[in-house]
Amino acid sequence: MSGLQQGYRPRGGAATSQPWPFDPLLVLAVALLVGLGLVIVASASMDIADRNLGSPFHYVARQLVFYAAGTALGWLVVTTPLAQWQRLSGPGLALGFGLLLVVLVVGVEVNGATRWLPLGPVNLQVSEFFKIALLVYIADYVGRRQEEVQTSAGGFFKPLLLLAVAGTLLLAQPDFGAAVVMAATVLGVLFLAGARLWLFAAASGVAAGVVALLVVSAPYRLERVTAFLNPWADPYNSGFQLTQALIAFGRGEWTGVGLGGSVQKLFYLPEAHTDFVFAVIGEELGLIGVLAILALYGLLVVRGLVVARVAEAAGRIFAAYIAYGIALWLGLQVFISAGVNMGVLPTKGLTLPLVSYGGSSVVSTALLLALLLRVDHENRFAQRHRRGRGAWRT
Repeated sequence: MSGLQQGYRPRGGAATSQPWPFDPLLVLAVALLVGLGLVIVASASMDIADRNLGSPFHYVARQLVFYAAGTALGWLVVTTPLAQWQRLSGPGLALGFGLLLVVLVVGVEVNGATRWLPLGPVNLQVSEFFKIALLVYIADYVGRRQEEVQTSAGGFFKPLLLLAVAGTLLLAQPDFGAAVVMAATVLGVLFLAGARLWLFAAASGVAAGVVALLVVSAPYRLERVTAFLNPWADPYNSGFQLTQALIAFGRGEWTGVGLGGSVQKLFYLPEAHTDFVFAVIGEELGLIGVLAILALYGLLVVRGLVVARVAEAAGRIFAAYIAYGIALWLGLQVFISAGVNMGVLPTKGLTLPLVSYGGSSVVSTALLLALLLRVDHENRFAQRHRRGRGAWRT
């Protein structure tokens, strides 16, 4: 019996044909994003890889390895019952906090930030995996204390204290973008859990005030905000990344200059295969390509919310808020990454999930999507049980 079917047995042990175990639209959207990501990373990175490393396919080959690792680890997640992840939520969060502390001591510094732990041929970006531990823990917390979250200030603010500690450690790296995305995701989950509106508004106001204070207190963050407001005032210094990204979108027009035809990736646009890969998509595939990829992400988010709603309706609260959290995180990450590339938001280094080059980003996204698929898988067998087409137990 396969790992997916473990724990699901028909009444009397009789063999029963199995339905498709996952949401086909979810699987299709992930497959298309992975395929597109590989093609775009190849297009965006070949020139810089050839110049810097003497191997034009260096980043493509590594990205393939990252996709393979994400698939293998994701399969382990998919075949593990959610009850196991719920039991590990506390130890997992403790491990995550431990890694956030360790990276400050022995982490690798890149571009002035200490966010990576050296692991032989690869570097592990700790924040990418801490967000998984945090989402699992918050879902478990809501599952155990939903009534407390809905009726008392204490139930609402307890997880926010953990978030404040995590945010402090992330800012020490510094990783401002990850701290903002995690804070917004946790607040969103608590809001969906039924927290009182005035508590949510108060917490959101405090968070906005803290963000504003952090921006004005750090010259480089303030410079990014002012450059975002008028990048053309200093196009060769503070506004360089954004002006080059806007030029890329302008060249793309409706249908793009064609795959591989980007000029901005030729050493004009910094981080063309990572943080600014969306600008390369805009230049090579045009508005049509941009809308297509956003539609794929939109499909992922919508299906994630549907999976969450089905689990919630069945009374599976932990599963529901895992799915809600993943859908919220994915939507926020895509919004911020795309918004930065298009000049809608201040410049901040955040990857485009499944598309940007990067091992930690690819693998952590694969693990989160595997958790979402596991929720959907358990939803489907729970529905079969309720409809009387077989008695299945998890």
